[in-house]
Amino acid sequence: MEDYNKVIESLGVRYIKAKNLVLQQPFTVKNSYDVGNNLILLHKGRISFGDEDQVVEEGEMLFIPGGRATKVTYGEPSPKSITNDDLITNKDKFFHSNTDLDLIGDAEESHSFVSFEAKVFDSVNFFASLDVPAFLITGNSKLANLVIKVVEESLQDLPGRERLITIYTENIVVEIVRYILKNKMFVEQLATNSTYFKDPRLIDLFNYIKENIGGDLSNKVLSGVANVSEDYVGQYFKMLTGINPQDYIEYQRMERAVFLLRTTKKSIRDIGKEVGYKDTAYFCRRFKMMFGIPAGKMRRRESAMNI
Repeated sequence: MEDYNKVIESLGVRYIKAKNLVLQQPFTVKNSYDVGNNLILLHKGRISFGDEDQVVEEGEMLFIPGGRATKVTYGEPSPKSITNDDLITNKDKFFHSNTDLDLIGDAEESHSFVSFEAKVFDSVNFFASLDVPAFLITGNSKLANLVIKVVEESLQDLPGRERLITIYTENIVVEIVRYILKNKMFVEQLATNSTYFKDPRLIDLFNYIKENIGGDLSNKVLSGVANVSEDYVGQYFKMLTGINPQDYIEYQRMERAVFLLRTTKKSIRDIGKEVGYKDTAYFCRRFKMMFGIPAGKMRRRESAMNI
């Protein structure tokens, strides 16, 4: 349990967004994807997910880890199947965003969701690092109430709004981790993650990569940071994290690029350079390969979500 307390204490949590949505027409998104973690609370209607079309009952929650593409059906099964790109581009055709506090949970075919980051030492995406699929959360009224509280706060301009949203979002992350532990889910993955706290050299690598995301992060450089040989550093990193260091670095670079696209007006060319890509065309190809949509559409994602 001590290691799990260390995990929770090390997590840097950042709220991204929250909404109450009403379904306009049934559809299936073949590869629902976001860099943030998404916790979806079904109020009324029907949601199913995964290759087996597991059903989410009213009052239950669907957790989709960031970076994990998942098949999700909203409403009754329908022949209408779209891609994540289609959903982002035409969100208003499928969902109506409710802003009336009194109507939250009352509309037919409606759900609320909270999107957030949870990073170990502000460097590693915790839930993504577990490499687990989307999963159902049942019988947890406390967690469901936290989702509603975040949505309600996000719809009001009251003193202390940001503070409460931060507190509630941190509580959500703790409750999800507790749910995983209580139900003994992903035991092997959690055991592997505990290695983050047993080797300070790995933490040094995480921090160095984060602080030098646009610079030289070759294995030669990393070997100097970790004080291991250049030939061994890749094996060392993968042994502790389950991922090749250069794959990890690319994900971190792309995640930083998403943040810059959403929060700044910098050009795609400048963003690519800032995160370590001198060739803009190559950056754009890798971006689309990783997220399934062009960088320009990711930039428009926030406005498309605010329907």
